Amino acid sequence: MQNKEKLNARLIGVELYFDDLQLGKQFYSDMLGLELLDEEEGHHARFDAGGSFVCLERKGAESYPSRDKAVVFLEVSNLADAIGNIGEEKVIATKPLGEGHRRPWAALHDPEGYNIVLVEALRYPSAAQSAN
Repeated sequence: MQNKEKLNARLIGVELYFDDLQLGKQFYSDMLGLELLDEEEGHHARFDAGGSFVCLERKGAESYPSRDKAVVFLEVSNLADAIGNIGEEKVIATKPLGEGHRRPWAALHDPEGYNIVLVEALRYPSAAQSAN
């Protein structure tokens, strides 16, 4: 077997296919608060996701479609506040801190049924707190 160098790839974005691109745009901007970076009317809309992007594309717009399975992971500073802003009735699953994972998370569906997982940001004590 040939020894190959690692690519050292990092995630820069996610693209999802939408039947109703306008409804998707409303969800990602109004519900999740992501900023629209650019769009091509009837083709795609791309949002800033803090160092990466989420692109919504109208189904059938591409000549090389992917499968319909996707999950978008978004980090939030305070999960309880995020759930409060979104509405608890929209959350389909949650795991609090300490249930076999490092950070609490909550899942919801966007208008096309894709899983959106909100993960609470890691909190590190400040230098002043560590000194005490």
